Amino acid sequence: MRQLTGDQFLVKQINSSIVLDLIRTHSPISRAAVSVKSGLNKGTVSNLVNQLIENGLVEEMGQGESSGGRKPVMLSFNQRAGYAIGVDLRIDMVSAVLTDLQGSIVQQIESSLESIESELVCTVLSRMIHELIASAPKSHYGVVGIGVGVPGIVDDNGMVLFAPNLHWNNVNLGGRLREEFQIPVVIDNEANAGAQGEKAFGAGTDRDHLIYLSVSHGIGTGIVINKDIYKGASGYSGEAGHTTIEADGKQCSCGNYGCWELYASERALLEEARQSDTLKEAAKAYIPDGDDLRLEHLVQLAESGNEEARFILKNNGRFLGIGIANIINIFNPELIIIGNRIALAEAWIAGEIRETVARRALPYHKDKVQVEFSHLNMGATVIGAASLALTQFFDKMRVSVERST
Repeated sequence: MRQLTGDQFLVKQINSSIVLDLIRTHSPISRAAVSVKSGLNKGTVSNLVNQLIENGLVEEMGQGESSGGRKPVMLSFNQRAGYAIGVDLRIDMVSAVLTDLQGSIVQQIESSLESIESELVCTVLSRMIHELIASAPKSHYGVVGIGVGVPGIVDDNGMVLFAPNLHWNNVNLGGRLREEFQIPVVIDNEANAGAQGEKAFGAGTDRDHLIYLSVSHGIGTGIVINKDIYKGASGYSGEAGHTTIEADGKQCSCGNYGCWELYASERALLEEARQSDTLKEAAKAYIPDGDDLRLEHLVQLAESGNEEARFILKNNGRFLGIGIANIINIFNPELIIIGNRIALAEAWIAGEIRETVARRALPYHKDKVQVEFSHLNMGATVIGAASLALTQFFDKMRVSVERST
C-alpha cells in the first residue's frame, strides 16, 4: 500500500467527506453530478464512490435520465447500512428510539421510572437498549452507537457530574454503557441533544444561530452558534434554568435561590395549580383514580373554559417570556425553539410568551428573532440523542474509509 503524506491524507479525507455528504443529502445523484457539485474531477469521484460502495454506505440504484449521452448510474445513500439508538432520560420516564443512518425512527419504546435512584435507572436503560438492539434489522454495520440525553451537567467522558432533579452526582453513565454494550456511547445534556435534534431534523434546519429551550420538570438550554452546539470552556453551558430571576426567591435543588425554573417550569406550574382546592376539584373530571394533577389535565381544564387554569397557564407564559427575553438579549439568536412537555400547553402560553418578549427584549435584538414551539414535539431530545451517535459514527467512518485506501 502506497504511503500517503499528511497533506495527501488530509485532502483525501476532506474529499471523501464531501462526496459522502453530497450523496446523503442529494440522493439519488449521479457520479457526474457529484463531480460538478463538489468541484472534484470525475476520476477522483469515481474512486471515492467505489470505496463508499465497498464500505456499504452507498448503493447503485439503476439508471437515471440521459442529458444527451449514456444514461448515468444513480447513487443513493444506504441509510439501512446501520442503526443508532437515542435515549431521552427524564425524571419520570425514559424514551428510546432506534433510527437508521438518516435519523428516521424504526422502533420507539418508553418506560416509566418508579425511582430516580441511579442503579435502578441504569437497569431500565440497559433493558431498553438491549430490546432495541435485538429489534434492529440485519445490516452492514449493525448498531453503530448509543446517544443519551440527561437532564444535568455531563463531561466529555459521559460522567453525569450533577443532575439536580435526579439527585445524581458523579454517575458514570457513559462508562457503564460502554462496558456493557461495547459500542460507542455519547452522553450529553438533554437540552443540547434537543438542540441537535431541532437543528438536524426540526424547526432549525435552515438556521445558524438558535436556542432550544427544554421546559419540563426543569429548564435546560441548548445553544447553537454558527451551526454548532456551543458548550462553553468546560462543556457545561446552557444551564439557563438556574439563572436567578428572584434575588430572595425560593431555594432550588441546585443550591441557589430564585432560579428561573422555580417559576417557569412545568413543575412550578403544577405546584401552583395543586395549591388550589377549587382547581383540584374541577380537575377530578379528567383525572383517573389514584393519579395526580398533570399538565394534560390543566390544559383540558383551560380548554373547557376554566378561568383559573387559564390564568395559571398565562402566568407561566409570562415567566417563560422573562427568561427568553434575557436569552435573546445575551445571544441575539435567529430562533428560539420551545420544546419538551411545556409544548403541550402551547395554545395557552404562546401569546403571553411573545407579548412578554416584545415588552422586555431589546429592540434591535428582538427585531428578527422568531419564537416557535418544537416541530418534533416530545421527540427533539430522543431524536437528537440518536443524531449525536450518528454524527460520531460518520466522523469515524470518514477516517476509516480513507485509511482503507
